[in-house]
Amino acid sequence: MITYPVVEKFISINGEGQKAGELAAFIRMRGCNLSCNYCDTSWANTMDCPCEFLSTEELITWLTEHKIKNVTLTGGEPLLTKGIDTFIEALGSSGFSVEIETNGSVALDYFHNLLHRPAFTMDYKCPDSGMEQAMCTDNFSLLLSKDTVKFVVSSIADLEKARTVCTQYKIADHCPIFLSPVFGRIDPKEIVEYMIEHHWNEARLQLQMHKFIWPPEQRGV
Repeated sequence: MITYPVVEKFISINGEGQKAGELAAFIRMRGCNLSCNYCDTSWANTMDCPCEFLSTEELITWLTEHKIKNVTLTGGEPLLTKGIDTFIEALGSSGFSVEIETNGSVALDYFHNLLHRPAFTMDYKCPDSGMEQAMCTDNFSLLLSKDTVKFVVSSIADLEKARTVCTQYKIADHCPIFLSPVFGRIDPKEIVEYMIEHHWNEARLQLQMHKFIWPPEQRGV
């Protein structure tokens, strides 16, 4: 029986993405292959992070008990979890709406072809993250209208790169584009001013809603 290394699971609202503000169950898997310098879940990224190993049946029972429709698999990088495709299919066949928060470095072609294809909220790591070299740009051609590309930006330079990438890969033709400021590094007003200056009609500013409802460092929300 496959079990999954879950470092936390909780019910909250989606703080970002196309379903921002909607109730969702979050299941955070252990481990990540990147080390972004602004990461707010770095505690979950190491393979020795405490976790509980839960089966598909146990997790679906938990979801059913809480009467939740939206399920967000996050991390770390959830797509690196062994057997995660089996779990995604089980969630889909059970009627859950599944979203994957993925860091942009994992090829999506295999997951794109699943019978119950999830929605992807895919990051593109801008230069200030220190991880841009790991991005898998082949993923852009696979994205659908239910997916999202998210640029977490620390500076105007990051915004410049995000706009260049959007133009180069015609991302707006595939799915929505979200710009999310690194908390405490760039004023959201600067992002809005940049959007106005460059007539960037296709992009949307999105703040991490949960960090305004609860303390930014609080887990499980």
